[in-house]
Amino acid sequence: MDRIDELFPNYSPEGRETIRKAYAVAGQALAGQTRYDGAPFITHAEAVARIVSDEIGLPPECVAAVFLHEATRNNKDLDIRSLKLEESVYVMVEGLNLISTIKPKDTRLEAENYKKLIIQYSRDPRVTVLKLADRLEVMRRLDIFPKTSRERKVLETLMLYIPLAHQLGLYNMKREMEDIYLSYAEPEQYRLITNKLKATEKDREKLMQEFIEPLKKKLSDAGIRYKLKIRTKAAYSIWAKMQKQKVPFEGVYDVFAIRFIIDCPEDRKVEKEQCWKVYSFVTEEYEPDTARLRDWITNPKTNGYESLHITVKNKDNSYLEVQIRTRRMDEIAENGFASHWSYKGIRREESMAKWLTAVRYALEHPDTDSPEELPQPPSREIFVFTPSGELRILPVGASVLDFAFQIHSGLGMRCTGAMIGGKAVSIKEKLKTGDVVEIMSSKNQKPNPDWVNYVVSSKARNKIRQALHEAEYKKAAEGKELLERRLKNWKLELPDEMVTEYMKKHHYSTIHAFFAAIGEGTLDVNEIKTLILEHDAQVAEAAARAAAEAESRRSWDVNAQGGTDDILVINARNLKGLDYKMARCCNPVFGDDVFGFVTRDAGIKIHRITCPNAARLLELYPYRIQKVRWADSPSSGSFQVSLRVVAAMEPAVLNQVVDVVNTFKSSLREFHVSENQRNGTYEIQMKVSVASNLELDKVTSQLRHLKHVQKVTRL
Repeated sequence: MDRIDELFPNYSPEGRETIRKAYAVAGQALAGQTRYDGAPFITHAEAVARIVSDEIGLPPECVAAVFLHEATRNNKDLDIRSLKLEESVYVMVEGLNLISTIKPKDTRLEAENYKKLIIQYSRDPRVTVLKLADRLEVMRRLDIFPKTSRERKVLETLMLYIPLAHQLGLYNMKREMEDIYLSYAEPEQYRLITNKLKATEKDREKLMQEFIEPLKKKLSDAGIRYKLKIRTKAAYSIWAKMQKQKVPFEGVYDVFAIRFIIDCPEDRKVEKEQCWKVYSFVTEEYEPDTARLRDWITNPKTNGYESLHITVKNKDNSYLEVQIRTRRMDEIAENGFASHWSYKGIRREESMAKWLTAVRYALEHPDTDSPEELPQPPSREIFVFTPSGELRILPVGASVLDFAFQIHSGLGMRCTGAMIGGKAVSIKEKLKTGDVVEIMSSKNQKPNPDWVNYVVSSKARNKIRQALHEAEYKKAAEGKELLERRLKNWKLELPDEMVTEYMKKHHYSTIHAFFAAIGEGTLDVNEIKTLILEHDAQVAEAAARAAAEAESRRSWDVNAQGGTDDILVINARNLKGLDYKMARCCNPVFGDDVFGFVTRDAGIKIHRITCPNAARLLELYPYRIQKVRWADSPSSGSFQVSLRVVAAMEPAVLNQVVDVVNTFKSSLREFHVSENQRNGTYEIQMKVSVASNLELDKVTSQLRHLKHVQKVTRL
C-alpha cells in the first residue's frame, strides 16, 4: 500500500490515481522544504488534504488541487497541465495561488473587503472551502509558528476565516477555529470555560436524560412526531456571550440547548398548532421564563426565520434553552434565505449571499464538477493593491486614472501613468483584480477633456469635470481681461452681435469657451482686432461709396444754416422748417458721425454711421443717402440713447450705475434689470437723455470704471 492508499482509502482507484499524480508533483517541488518545527513541508499539504477528504467530504479533484497549489504557489513556471487532469483542478489551483498572495495590511479595518477578495478569487466555489481547510490546519499547528506570525494568523482567522466558515455552514470547522483563537487570545478564559465544561459534562448528560424522559412520553401520547437536536455551546460562543451579557459562566443559560423539529404537514395553521402544543407540554413540565420567550412563529423575522424560543427552569433551578420549529421551518433556517449565518446578523451584500449559497450547494452536490455548471462569483468589483499593501476596491473596467483618484484627488489630477508588475502603463490602462499599482505623477500634469473617457468611477469622473470647469472659468477670466485691455488700447469696440456671429462660425458653444480660447492662446486676440478693423473698413467704404453716389445724383437740396447744397446742418435748437427725425434704431446724439436717409413719407431720418442698419441702407439705396453734419456748437436740446450694461450680480452695483448717470449732464428715462443666473450677472437696459456724445462718453467711460461692471454697450 502506497502513501496515497494509506491517506485516502475511501476514494475510488480512479480518484486515488488523480491524487497520486498531483502528490508526485508536490513531493518533488517541496523536497527539502520544512516547516517551523523541522517537519517536511509536504506534511502540511497532507494534513490539509485529509481535512478536505475526511472532514468536509470533497471529491478527489479537490484533494489534487491542494497538492498542486502547494507545489506551484512559489513556482509559477511549473507545468501541471501536462498531468491532463480535470479543468476544474487547474481552476481551483489558480484561485488558491491568488488567495495566497493576499497580505492584509489592516485586517481589523478591512475584514469585509478581504473576505470579498477571497471569494472574488474563487472562480470555482470550492476554492473558498479549500482555503478554510488550509487555515484550519494552520490553526491546529499554531504552536510551531513564531510569535509575530502567530499573532497575525490568529487575528486573520478571527476577522476573515471564522466568518466565512460560518457563512458557508461549516459549523464544526468554525467552532474549532474559534476555540483555537480563544485559547491563544484569552488563554485563561479558555481554560476556565473548558475546565468548567468538562467538570459539568456528567451533570449535563444527567440533566438531558431527566429533561427528555417526561417529554418523550407526553409527545408520544399526543401523536406528535419529532426529532431532537442536542448541542453544547463551544467555548468561544460561551465566552462571547459572557462578554456581551457581562455574566459569569453560570449566567449563560444556553450552554446546553435542545431543539425540537416537528414532522407535520406544511400547512401554516397546522404547523403553528403543533409548535404551540409542544410548547405547552414543555412549559407544563418546566417553569418558563416568559421574559425570554421569543415567538417568531406568530411574527416571523423580516428575513423569514420562524421558531419558538423559550428558556425553562427545572426543579434543581437549572436553566435550559428550548427551540421549537417544524421540519419546513428548520429547512429554511438551515439552507434557505434565512439560514443560520443570515439571522446571526453577519453583514453581506445580496450578491454575496447568493454566491455563498451556491458554495453550500456545491458542497452538497459533489457530482457537479464541470466549471461551466458551477456558479461564478460576483464580478462587479475588482480588488487592487497599493505598493504598501493597502486594498482598494474599484468597479470592473476601472483604469489607472480611477485608481489614482480613489487614493487622492490631488494624485489623480497629477497622474501620468503607473507601474504594474514592473511595467510602465498609461493612465487609461484597465486594471484587474490582484494588480499592485504604483502611480506616477508630475506637477505639470493637468486634466484634459479626454480623461472623462478613461474612467468609470463616478468620483473620478466628477473630479475631472470639476477641474475642467474650473480651468475653463479661470482661462475665460484671463481671456476676457486680455481682450478688454487690448480693445481699450486699440480704441475699438466689439459689438455683441459680432461676438455671436464669430462664436457661431467657429463653433464656440458658450461665451466662456470663447474667452477661454483667448486665455489659452488657441485664439489669437489679434484675429479679433483684424475682424473689427475689416468690419469697420467695410462700413466706411460703403458709406463713402454711398456718399459719392448721392453727391452725383443731387436729387434735392437741403440747406438749413448756410451749408453747401447737399449738406444738412442739424441743430437741435432749431427744428422748424427742417423735415427730419432721429432714427430710433440707433438714436444719434449731437457729435456722432451721421448720415441722412430720405424716406418715402417721413422726411429725412438721421442715422449713426455705425447704425446696425447703415450697411444695408448704404448698399441698397445709395441714391437716397444725404450727407449731413451737426452745427458748430450743441444746442440746449437733448437726445435719448439706449445703453446695455452687464455687471456682476452684486447688490450695490445697481445704485452705482444710477449714481453715475445722474452725476453728469444726463438724466435717466428708463431702467430695466434682468438676471442671468448661469453667468451670475445683471443685464441692465436703460435709456439716458444727454445733450451730446461728449456727455455720453463721460457717462459710458465712468460706467466702465465701476468695479463690478463687465461691459457697457450703446444700442
